[in-house]
Amino acid sequence: MFIFIICYIYFKDDIFKEKTLVVGSSLPNTGIIKSWGEAVISGTNSYFNYANENNIIKNKKIEFLFYDDKYEPELTFENTNKLIYQDKIFALFGFVGTPTVKRVLPILYDENIPFFSAFTGASFLRDNKNENFINFRSSYDEEIETLINYLSTQRRLDKIAVFYQNDDYGEEGYISLLELLKKKNISLVAEGSYKRNTLSIGHAFNEIKNAKPEVIFMIGAYKTNSLFIKKAKENEDLKNTIFCNISFGDANSMIKELEKLNTNTENLLFSQVVPSYLNTNIPIVLEYQTLMHKYYPKEELGFLSFEAFLSAKILVNAISRIKGEITRKKFIYMLKTTPNNLLEGIDLEFKNSQLLNKIYLFGYENNQFIEIKNEK
Repeated sequence: MFIFIICYIYFKDDIFKEKTLVVGSSLPNTGIIKSWGEAVISGTNSYFNYANENNIIKNKKIEFLFYDDKYEPELTFENTNKLIYQDKIFALFGFVGTPTVKRVLPILYDENIPFFSAFTGASFLRDNKNENFINFRSSYDEEIETLINYLSTQRRLDKIAVFYQNDDYGEEGYISLLELLKKKNISLVAEGSYKRNTLSIGHAFNEIKNAKPEVIFMIGAYKTNSLFIKKAKENEDLKNTIFCNISFGDANSMIKELEKLNTNTENLLFSQVVPSYLNTNIPIVLEYQTLMHKYYPKEELGFLSFEAFLSAKILVNAISRIKGEITRKKFIYMLKTTPNNLLEGIDLEFKNSQLLNKIYLFGYENNQFIEIKNEK
């Protein structure tokens, strides 16, 4: 009987009867990539505010509680403990970064709590070992593979280097790049790395410049990537190099940073997990723009806040479809069975622990992001 009681306490699914459901996050609200956190907050709350005003979750409100981690894993660990044990949140949502998320994996494995829509394409969230990990975005593997296919097939370029952040995020991208290039019998001509949350690019630049690459993959944060690109464009041997940036590089902030550095924005290539936030031919884009203008009129639109908005809508929809008492187990099931057409104009399908399974490529011309049609 004692063993039965212990098992029941350990495995029982809590019922959430509170009038307000709280989802919690740890994200960078200050520091070198604070724009990431700001985008997640505005995109998420623009939809949460709408849901609360329109009673989308019947007789319940939704609240987004977040703590600043400055993109430092130890702070993420502290914040996550606080959210779970002190704040008793319903679910974890919208964490930013690979090294930060990796730091809290032990807690997530122990605490059987929903972990939805982390802003990372890391493989360790897509190995299907934990049913509570549900991703919205596509993986870094998919982003890098799409870029490589475009560069090798349509641009006929194979002299490739990589500049990456020396941590779990950079190494995820670096290893993925190596493995995907190997499939095409392409070897890196050069590589260089830098320390997270710094602008120390000198050593990496010196390691890469003499190889005169046609393409440099940028697997870092936007400020550091921008500084590297500025330095490269001042070098005669690299002035025509193409700089490939995956989505975590924060395309919108990178463009602003390059303009601040008086650096031209030619030869930039961006992979994104969502379509253009300006393409109002897609119905969900119009909804995003309308609600962002209503609740965050001073915030600029962008890929990251758009992604956060879409994730927030999926989260609210999942809770709203729960019948009877609200539990985490029911919530996870509803996330995995999200209607394919919920986001009008963007197809959803839950596979490989994620709902999105498409990559978009963009260049930047005439002060705007231009989608590149990628022939597979």
